[in-house]
Amino acid sequence: MKVLNLQCAHGHGFEGWFASQDAFDAQLADGLVECPMCGDTAITKLLAAPRLNLGNARPPAEAAPAKPPAADSPEARWLRAVREVISRTEDVGERFVDEARKMHYGEAEERGIRGQATPEQARSLADEGIPVFSLPLPAALKETLQ
Repeated sequence: MKVLNLQCAHGHGFEGWFASQDAFDAQLADGLVECPMCGDTAITKLLAAPRLNLGNARPPAEAAPAKPPAADSPEARWLRAVREVISRTEDVGERFVDEARKMHYGEAEERGIRGQATPEQARSLADEGIPVFSLPLPAALKETLQ
């Protein structure tokens, strides 16, 4: 098992577990390795020092405890905001454009919705005076939130 320190083009660092270096290289080439924060697939492997188990080595000095990510870091604030949006909206999926129009024209009850729309569809809704915004969600956040 290979545990690699990875980073996306936006500077988000994360850890990836792979069966081997070849498995990592194959998944990276196929675009299957993505940042859990932003979904970016432009991933680079960071340098890491291997851990060597030497039987006669002295025990390491007491290390300072690892600091958890700051609760007010940009990543933590973004994650909280996305979770808030998800908890307060209904996922209408591919029906997003139709549902947004129905609500705008009074054919459906107004409520918070989210779903998929192409850039052209979003522009069309905006041209009609229907406010929309893009919120890219990484695959990890599309699953059930814990």
